Amino acid sequence: MALPVYATPLERLWHHAYRVICVAIFVFLIVPILVVIPLSFNAEPYFTFTPEMLSLDPAGYSLRWYDELLTLGMTTPEGVRDGAWWEQVWAEATWVKAAKNSIIIGFWATILATVLGTLAALGLSRPEMPYRRLIMAILISPMIVPIIIIATGLFFFYSNPCAPLALFGLDLQCGRLTSTYLGVIMAHATLGIPFVIITVTATLSGFDQSLIRASASLGASPRTTFFKVILPLILPGVVSGALFAFVTSFDEVVAVLFIAGPDQQTIPRQMWNGIREAISPAILAVATILVIISIALLTTVELLRRRSERLRGVSPG
Repeated sequence: MALPVYATPLERLWHHAYRVICVAIFVFLIVPILVVIPLSFNAEPYFTFTPEMLSLDPAGYSLRWYDELLTLGMTTPEGVRDGAWWEQVWAEATWVKAAKNSIIIGFWATILATVLGTLAALGLSRPEMPYRRLIMAILISPMIVPIIIIATGLFFFYSNPCAPLALFGLDLQCGRLTSTYLGVIMAHATLGIPFVIITVTATLSGFDQSLIRASASLGASPRTTFFKVILPLILPGVVSGALFAFVTSFDEVVAVLFIAGPDQQTIPRQMWNGIREAISPAILAVATILVIISIALLTTVELLRRRSERLRGVSPG
């Protein structure tokens, strides 16, 4: 926003200082993320910039850590990279297994969180709903309560044989807890539901309730009204909430540490293992890929937000 011509010297000073503060905050938040990207191309097994990298020497850069994402855990990583080699990557590579688990868990957790969160938002948006604020506070509490408390509670709840959802127990032969995908999916859905509720509720705040009455007066059933009238108008909010739920599931590590078993290792859990057990710059390569995916998802959310504003007749700010 440009300064008006009648601005005082103090206002002009604050205008320029405000811009400097905004740039400083942006740099403070973004630079630690962006510095990971060039480090992922380091030819040496270091987490720092080598002299070759600083001098822009091509010898200091390599794709070896991205290649390790495909070969770690394989029995014959040096074989000919034909169809059989790629099948082996798909079946044996540690990072590929973690990626598959993250996508499977994230997909089903997103579906569950989106359905339950949308239904909850529709109920909370009705004026005759009793105790709306109390119910809303309870439903979005996973965003406020520290995640380690939620993970601990889910761990003991799932492992209690008397609980109705005892999703894992103690394997006496192996001496460890046996878990299922269902337990991890439900835990991630619990963390994603608040994001869906908030985004869908925000979309419903500008929804014209007279459209529902008009649909009913024309003889449409509640089911037809929802799928033909309500859902098309709130779809941008639903999709935005689903994207937030997916990102929450994809990035979650604390709940996975408590609940997931060896067969449900996700990318964040594998990164945790890599940091604690065998430090490798391959973690930086994974982080770079995750940054790119996050940027793509945030761009999608922004486009959906602008589309929602156009549908509600609000000009984008």
